Amino acid sequence: MSEILALPDISRKEFLVLRDYLHQSFGLELRDGKERLVIARLSKFVKAGNFVSFEQYIRHVQTDPTGDRLTDLIDAMTTNHTSFMREPEHFRFFLGTVLPELGRRSSVSVWSAACSTGEEPYSLLFSVADAQQSSAISDVRITATDISTRVLRNAKEAIFTMEKVRALPPGWLQKFFQAPDKIAATAQVKAEWRSKIEFQRYNLMHALPFRKLFSAIFCRNVMIYFDKPTQSSVVKRLSAALEPGGYLMVGHSESLTGLDHSLQYVKPAIYRKAL
Repeated sequence: MSEILALPDISRKEFLVLRDYLHQSFGLELRDGKERLVIARLSKFVKAGNFVSFEQYIRHVQTDPTGDRLTDLIDAMTTNHTSFMREPEHFRFFLGTVLPELGRRSSVSVWSAACSTGEEPYSLLFSVADAQQSSAISDVRITATDISTRVLRNAKEAIFTMEKVRALPPGWLQKFFQAPDKIAATAQVKAEWRSKIEFQRYNLMHALPFRKLFSAIFCRNVMIYFDKPTQSSVVKRLSAALEPGGYLMVGHSESLTGLDHSLQYVKPAIYRKAL
């Protein structure tokens, strides 16, 4: 008998409690008919905690003072798959359009929202460093946030598999990474580059934690988990964090069509706040 079948099934009541909790607290949309998905992704936690039901497990997540069980739940119900230079058009647009528009400003702030394990903000940092003189790199200040404390720890540590690192442009491995660990088949970003990104935990459903405004925000492949009203709320929040003329990049599978927002369409997956 499989592990899933050996576990108690999730009742309709338990499913609704979980669905409402995920939506109200984190904006995640769990549609009807996803009961088997819930069992497949959460059964290991039910077993590991010796819980007699999903109801008991959910109650434990809600009351766990460490937040670790909540991190497990969020990680299990979302996808942390990412890669270096994913959807490269956004990086080309940032280098070729956004930075030139800003001219000789003393500083440029960029926000990588839902940064996962760090491939996106490091890709942005490396791209800027590769395109400019090293003395100008400190002027591009990158803030990276995610709801998961676990992926943020990984992002700060910045140890990546060689499979991921090999996909980087020629010369980047030597310039930005320490010598690879041949036994572990991994490579770590050099400390001097890790220190240039500010990582912090942030839930997109909450009030903005920043006083500053950003010239560009990357919030890609996360709104696919939200329903339309939540997407509108998140986009309004992101818009409020943009400086006039700032740009918002979303995933290429995402669109702001049909949402309540004031951003101007620039091109697929790129929007701009009015000057």
